[in-house]
Amino acid sequence: MQGLRKCTVALDIGTGSTRAAAMSPDGAVLKVAAREYEQIVPAYGWSEQRPDDWWNAARAVLSEVAAWAGDNGLTVDAIAACGQMHGTVLVDDDGRLTRDTAPLWNDKRTLDYVRAFEARQDIAAWLPRTANPPTPAWPAFKLQWLRDNDPDAWARTATVFMPKDYVNLRLTGERAMDWTEAACSFLMDPQTGGWNRMVLDELGLDIERMAPIRLPTEVLGGVSAAAAAETGLAQGTPVLVGGGDYPVALLGSGVCRPGLASEVAGTSSIITLVADRPILDPEISNVGTPEGNWGGFVLLEAGGDAARWARRAFHDNQMDYAQIIEMAAAARPGSDALLFLPYLVGERLGAHRNSRAQFFGLAAGHGLPQMHRAVLEGVGFAVNRHLDVMERATGTRPEILIASGGGAKADLWLRIKAAIYNRPIMIPEEPECGLVGCAALAAVATGAARDLTEASAQMVRHSREVMPDPAWAEHYHCMQPLFNALYEQSQQHYDTLDALIVSQPEA
Repeated sequence: MQGLRKCTVALDIGTGSTRAAAMSPDGAVLKVAAREYEQIVPAYGWSEQRPDDWWNAARAVLSEVAAWAGDNGLTVDAIAACGQMHGTVLVDDDGRLTRDTAPLWNDKRTLDYVRAFEARQDIAAWLPRTANPPTPAWPAFKLQWLRDNDPDAWARTATVFMPKDYVNLRLTGERAMDWTEAACSFLMDPQTGGWNRMVLDELGLDIERMAPIRLPTEVLGGVSAAAAAETGLAQGTPVLVGGGDYPVALLGSGVCRPGLASEVAGTSSIITLVADRPILDPEISNVGTPEGNWGGFVLLEAGGDAARWARRAFHDNQMDYAQIIEMAAAARPGSDALLFLPYLVGERLGAHRNSRAQFFGLAAGHGLPQMHRAVLEGVGFAVNRHLDVMERATGTRPEILIASGGGAKADLWLRIKAAIYNRPIMIPEEPECGLVGCAALAAVATGAARDLTEASAQMVRHSREVMPDPAWAEHYHCMQPLFNALYEQSQQHYDTLDALIVSQPEA
């Protein structure tokens, strides 16, 4: 840090924790502080958190990083936040919460509202109005549920926020929602970038309650006197509007130009193709990207979660992942003609959100090595199917994929995926892509970079490239059609499985 005098602070409001990081001008992580909190699950399919838990965690980590910066002679130039998306926060005219909890991105309580919408609307006709098919994740349907099930809180609500917007309000007293979040709300007009009054009216929601939409690189305001006292930050320090954690992480991995593609491999796997306009297809969602493009994406709910399930189911969590990967590596590519469909928690879109996982092709010669490898390969086949859907919709085939998230650290899994996708996979040097993306936002806001493409080029470095093995790629190419056929043919049985669960007798 010799000669370094300034830094920016990246703030990540996650589902499991909030983290703050001091970031150098070239995007290096200098210091990280984190505080954890819990999800609240009051009923099956529900998932909530307390916005005040986010603020208390943010206050603590900002205090820690501000103190560290001061001890090291660094001035904080700006603060840029990213945050978990879709969590729907209600506040009144005075900035107070009208309800203590907010439903999160993974909350499914709105499923009946989505089904009712799908039953009465032509979804294909709605895609140009919303850039997205309906799903329980979107704030639009969460707001309908809150309006109908907590009318007192709804009546007192002046502004609707997403998680990082609430923290920004506590830091500055200013109200805004950034365009990456708005674009994924089912309520923004993709043509104008403003709130779509027609959609809001159709859903019975009030446009007046929606926060102003601003760009992620804009300065929202300065740290207030009250927030300065609570965090140790200097009063007046610029706070950016910021963005959703997922699109900001895309930026921080270098995926910020049309034609680039990403796979974020965590609990879920998200495949994203950046384009200059939304990809209008009922199987594809779209998110606004910080630099003003669109990211068409498809999400596999059980990506890394499939490996977590196999560890629990086969080993009662007594074997570590390195041992499991070593076991899978002992099996041949293709797992001796064993296939795994990884739909352990259903799917986000489509008529079969109740889909199930399965092994197909089990024989007496199969054992745990083949089953573990089949799980890894099954996630790859499922993601490749999504990638094929996106390529057909756009006529674009990305030459490489850029991987990030926890799955980008598993070498065997990367080799399997590179062969299934039959294209190279590049890995960012800094795995904390969300923090790097926040630093890129701050670089533009402070004038250190002309635009986000330049900022990303200055900060993002790729440490290695995983090439597809030709023999593996050829064999997987022969397996993919069977995987796709099993996916299609299994759909007729899921409702029957649901009925069997309901009717099963007690033990």
